[in-house]
Amino acid sequence: RSGKLTPSQVAKNIIAVLEDCDKSTPPLRAIVQWDREQIMLMAEASTARYKNKCTLSHLDGIPVCLKEEFKVVPYHHRVGTEYLGTEPETEDATVAKKLRDAGAIIIGVSNMHELGTGTTGCNPNGYHKIPRNPYKLNHYTGGSSSGSAAAVAAGLCPVAIGTDGGGSVRIPASFCGVVGLKGTFGRISSHGCLPLSYSTVSVGPICTSVADAAIVYSVLAEPDPLCPYGLKQPKATLTNMCAPDLKGLKLGVDWTFFKACDAEILSLCEKAVDYLQSLGASVVEVFLPEMEEVRVAHGISILSEMRDFLQPDFNKHFQQLNLETRISLALACQFTALDYITANRQRTRSIGFLQEIFSTVNCILTPATASTAPRIHDSDLVAGFSDFSLTVRAMRFMQLGNFTGIPGLVVPVGYSAAGLPINLQVMTKWWDEAMLLRIGLKLEQFRHQTKKPSIYYDILA
Repeated sequence: RSGKLTPSQVAKNIIAVLEDCDKSTPPLRAIVQWDREQIMLMAEASTARYKNKCTLSHLDGIPVCLKEEFKVVPYHHRVGTEYLGTEPETEDATVAKKLRDAGAIIIGVSNMHELGTGTTGCNPNGYHKIPRNPYKLNHYTGGSSSGSAAAVAAGLCPVAIGTDGGGSVRIPASFCGVVGLKGTFGRISSHGCLPLSYSTVSVGPICTSVADAAIVYSVLAEPDPLCPYGLKQPKATLTNMCAPDLKGLKLGVDWTFFKACDAEILSLCEKAVDYLQSLGASVVEVFLPEMEEVRVAHGISILSEMRDFLQPDFNKHFQQLNLETRISLALACQFTALDYITANRQRTRSIGFLQEIFSTVNCILTPATASTAPRIHDSDLVAGFSDFSLTVRAMRFMQLGNFTGIPGLVVPVGYSAAGLPINLQVMTKWWDEAMLLRIGLKLEQFRHQTKKPSIYYDILA
């Protein structure tokens, strides 16, 4: 607004950075498709709006990227594969259209785990390669919205959009030390996103701060006639988000579940909970029933739905799929109709348990992940990587939100001794993202120092 900097100047900086970051050793591989002309076109239109004092929204001129799972004109809708998206897209996904209408500058589409089938971001195929964690280049970003988190952490853009069917926004945000919001199921439209799993996937932003996440949420969250799941949602608000303290709030913690993580993560997350308590909130011990059943039932649900949708791909493009994707889809075909029905009965039970718990507390707190970002091995660059025990640890605190549709927010709270980021997760009842953001804003203050990643670009410089 002051005119000291224009969207066009920022866009030129970003183009220079995009050219540079994939020439580095190893290449960052956060953004996998971008177009200089498209970026400058949007930036120049925004610069003119600022000059004429007729900006479209708080996002006008702000650089954003979208996960390759979304259709974004004029890019290829590859969804992390080598075989999809043979032609450039001619129609935007709803979220891409909304960002465009808000004046945001779409700088490109971001890397992702092939077909969203994993939690590391490991994608050795020709178009994508493995994105690097800006904090430690020989560690994974997390997945499946891997490039989105890497782009935000490395400073390429303050906002990226991802999808989350089993932690795919919140895991990479946590591994890369940034903020990740998974909206309530159906809150943000998934129209124009490949429908890999139709009962578990939510859409949400990955951002540098909770305030940024709130701004993006307020722009994107509303019913979309093209997306049936969120048609009857209540109006999205940010009520009391900026309240001065947390007095009167009850924070639910199942300590047995909470402690199922690495010692370093537990120590830091316990201190973060104490900090929230110091702001006037009370910590209430709750019991999350049947969490092992939730873990298995969520796995059956998401894998069955993905296998159903991807059955033609599995048959026709088997040789073009990464080895890990083949394993996941082969495993998925072992589930029966009875397994799927039983899993959905468990969903009904778990929703009932949560309705009861949220009648006594305002939120549930957990660590974000049970371990920090895993290391990338040389063989992964060629053959990929598959470790189900690691997947379980990455997803441990994520699955409840995907299985029942409640919203979740992960916020950085510090770093491990090795310098890898650690986040805490807040979950609230359905449609109560305002409460999530209110607690998140305060939680953000717990981390006294933000360490600059090994790879960081200052696009305002």
